Amino acid sequence: MKPLSFEDLKGKVCVITGGAGVLGGALVKAMASVGIKVAIADIDKDTADKVAAEIAAEYGAQVIGVAANVLDKESLVQAKAEINRQFGEIDILINGAGGNSPQATTKVEQMEEKDIDNPADTFYGLQMEGFDKVFALNFKGTVLPTMVFTGDMLKNKKGVVLNISSMNSYKPLTKIPAYSAAKASVNNFTEWLAVHLAKVGIRVNAIAPGFFITHQNRFLVMDEKTGDFSPRGKKIVDNTPMGKFGEPEDLQGTTLYLLSDISGFVTGIVIPVDGGYSAYGGV
Repeated sequence: MKPLSFEDLKGKVCVITGGAGVLGGALVKAMASVGIKVAIADIDKDTADKVAAEIAAEYGAQVIGVAANVLDKESLVQAKAEINRQFGEIDILINGAGGNSPQATTKVEQMEEKDIDNPADTFYGLQMEGFDKVFALNFKGTVLPTMVFTGDMLKNKKGVVLNISSMNSYKPLTKIPAYSAAKASVNNFTEWLAVHLAKVGIRVNAIAPGFFITHQNRFLVMDEKTGDFSPRGKKIVDNTPMGKFGEPEDLQGTTLYLLSDISGFVTGIVIPVDGGYSAYGGV
């Protein structure tokens, strides 16, 4: 028996959406470190190019940026053609694009009687434009790239899809109904697609990060003036048994495990990476 390693990943081609963000960038670094060729597909190609160049230089890896809109199928088809031209056939897809919006966020955690006559800060004041945007980005923005980027995997009868879910999918945080609902849909889709593709050699799994400080949630969990946790941020930490927010690097090991043949009999699961949050009842 050979020693276990991630050697099987060397030379594989991965597309990652959302790879230019804080968490996505950490996943790109993990893949670059084991020799995966990575294409960062992002609507902001300049940022994708910048992140790709930095990681390529740091790891001596092949990393490129590619323009792609996860909500536009034709854009994704063009991105796939460019990736095939530069790297060859695609072996791995990570659906990391996502995010929240203030328009889809309530200002209060729970509605009280005093809010009935003036419900603007509650569920009843949500803007459907924002709700639709957040839901589409997180859910449809997982479905469409999967339709396009798994084409080579289907032909070769081998490949891996990794969806990025969230702890919100299990225990929805107050204030963010659209994001929570979309991530719950990602979990369901992960299970459905894993069954659908199991006999054609494509594995489909997800990770559910707990609480990390990112560009999207910083305005909710940090106090801009003091730099300390906001009351909401402190509540999250207090309900995480490890007593801290995660570091982006904490996602790397689980990701490489699910991408590698080491997990070759694993499909249709969602692994929490959450410091114990999902196991804690608050008491």
